[in-house]
Parts: sequence; C-alpha cells; structure tokens
Amino acid sequence: MNRTLYTLLFHLGLPLVALRLFLRSRKAPAYAKRIGERFAMNLPAMRKGGIWVHAVSVGESIAAAPMIRALLQAYPQLPITITCMTPTGSERVRAMFADEPRIQHCYLPYDLPWAAGRFLDHVQPTLAVIMETELWPNHIHQCAKRGIAVALANARLSERSARGYARFAGLTRPMLAEMSLIAVQTEAEAERFRQLGARAECVQVTGSIKFDLRIDEQLLPRARALREQWQATQRPVWIAASTHEGEDEVILAAHRQLLEHHADALLILVPRHPERFNSVFELCAAQFPTVRRSSAAALAADTAVLLGDTMGELLFLYALADIAFVGGSLVPNGGHNLLEPAALSLPVISGPHLFNFLEIAAMLRDAGALQEVDDAQGLAAEIRRLIELPQDARRMGEAGRAVMKANQGALQRLLEGLGRLI
Repeated sequence: MNRTLYTLLFHLGLPLVALRLFLRSRKAPAYAKRIGERFAMNLPAMRKGGIWVHAVSVGESIAAAPMIRALLQAYPQLPITITCMTPTGSERVRAMFADEPRIQHCYLPYDLPWAAGRFLDHVQPTLAVIMETELWPNHIHQCAKRGIAVALANARLSERSARGYARFAGLTRPMLAEMSLIAVQTEAEAERFRQLGARAECVQVTGSIKFDLRIDEQLLPRARALREQWQATQRPVWIAASTHEGEDEVILAAHRQLLEHHADALLILVPRHPERFNSVFELCAAQFPTVRRSSAAALAADTAVLLGDTMGELLFLYALADIAFVGGSLVPNGGHNLLEPAALSLPVISGPHLFNFLEIAAMLRDAGALQEVDDAQGLAAEIRRLIELPQDARRMGEAGRAVMKANQGALQRLLEGLGRLI
C-alpha cells in the first residue's frame, strides 16, 4: 500500500469514522463536540510559528508535560501548539497548562491531505514533535512539503508493531524517511525503525523521558494528611490503576479474598477511561461499601473501595497507597506506565500483558521492583504477602526508585536533539 491508496481508503472509510464518533459520544458526550476541528475547520485563533506537539491522549500528554515545560523555558519567544485526539486528553492539556498563555490547543485533524494541510497553514509551526508512535503519513508528508522538521519523541516500537508496519512498507518507508529525528527509548527499537526505513543518522537512542518524572514535593505530605483525615494511617491501602474492561471483576475478586485476611484493607480502583466510571462504580457498590473520589466524601471505617473517578489525580491516588497494581495488563492491552508508582517508591504489581513496556518491565523485574500475576488468586496472594512482609514491600519500592534514578537524563538528550532542529 502506498500513500495514495491509503488516502483513498481513508476517504472511503469516513462514514465509519462518523459512526465511531457517534457510538463513542453515547458513552462520552464530549466526542460529539468540536467535530469541525477534526477536519481542520473552526480552528481556534492561534499565533503562528513555534512548536507543534502532538500527544494522542492522556498518557502521552502527561509524558509530554516535562518536555513542553522545558521548551517553554528554553524558547520564551515561541508559542507551543498541543494537539490530541481524545476529549480526556484535551481536558488534561487544558488543566496542565491553564496558566500558560503561550500554550494553544485543538484536536489534531484526521490524516487527510487537505485537513492536514489546512491545519499546518493555520498554525505554521517551525517544528513538529510527535509523542511516542502516533505516526500519520499525510501529516508527516504535508510537513515535509512545507519544510517543517518532524521529530518522534520518546518513541517506542514493539516487535509486534514493527511487523505490522513492515506489512505496509510502501507506506511506512517513505513516511519514516521524511522524518528529521526519531528519539527512541532503546537500541532494539532504534534497529526496528532503521529496518523499516528510517534514515540511520536521524535515529537516536535517548531513553525514556518517563524516567525523568518529577514528583511535587507537596504530594506525599498531602496524601499523608488525607489518610490521617480518613483515620486510615494504619489500614492497608492498595491501588489498582488504569484498569480496562475485564480487569475490574478480577481486581474486586482479589480484594474479596484479601478482606478474608485483612478485613480493614482499602482498595483504590481507578478505571482508565472516564466513560466507565459509572459502570465500575455500580460494579463496586453492588459488592462493597464504596465511595466515589469525586464526591469528596470522607471514608468510613467500613469503606472497602474508593473509586478514583477524577481526572489529573492519578499520582496523588498512587501516593495514598502502600502497594500498586498497574492495569491494562491482565487483559491483552499492553500495560500502562509502571514508572509512576515506582517513582513514589511503591512495590509494583502487574498482569502478564506488558508488550508496550517490555524494556521498562524487564528493568523493574530484574531489579526486584515488579511482580507479575495472572489472576485474582495470584493478585490477592501478592498483596497479602506485601502487607504481611513490609520489609519486602519496602525493598521492592526502593529498588523501583533506584531504577528511576539510574535511567534519568533522557529528557535532556531529547531537548538537545530538538534544539538542533529549531
């Protein structure tokens, strides 16, 4: 497949795109809003020039935040345009940069030549920075036509994804050849990009900027204060974060088993997607005394589950816990960021499906900071072990924090690479 055929198929598939938006809007009404932006129409007024950063959703937006703040400081004369694809990502961008007048934001238009061209003519960036592996052939080609350098930041490419791209070499090779910088997390990923057609001189191993996560010095004191307010300083508290459909039932089954041995244990359950908040609350409330975080209600002694149904609070919810399970890993979703709980010195547990974070998972596993489980029984047993052997929990947490410190510096290497393109 080449780009012409890809573009034709994309146009033919627009009715399916519209149907998908409609179906998603039934669960998350925000998908029915700002549709014009997805076709580069009704874009907000923007300062031209500067840097365009694309972060597809919440996770990428959070990962991009330190880089964006560093760019704001390094280039005080330049505006930065941030795009995303999801309402939750949009909400997160606006919350993180509400007080920064040089940040401008809209949805990224669909990957159609005329929409991509209209967007670029509206923004006229001097540099495009795409987070992780959100590769859109027409956007990249339209940048190349206009002489706009394109960088892929914090890039990751699993072996499975590389095989998928290789099947469409006629589309992938020209696209990668048009990129100016591919800043990858590991040498294995660098070689995959080279094999797919990226120019060798443009591929640089910088490491993962997720290791450069900075923790607000007030985060842990705030968490301790809230636990004292709940009178929960002595209760075992564990968190299951970024869960997907199919995982919540397993987690609640594990919690039920845990309560047989530690009747005062508290579970903080945080679904990945906000459209699932209500259904997961109903699932929890049918089995346990449950409080929604959004209610700001105090926890009673018999509260067994706190549902994390707020946005932008995941690090704080991690800080409230003693043990962390990271979701998207009991189902074949590929996992989520294991480094956020590790940065808080928490012992980390996951399921077996970690193909999006193989190298990071291997580092944590080899250091003794990560334990993988397969089911509710295994999860309950591991949580119970860490409660009853606090020295093991402390050792795992310290090991994870050490891995974080040992691998920092990727952000500075990335900024140096971007600086050569600005």
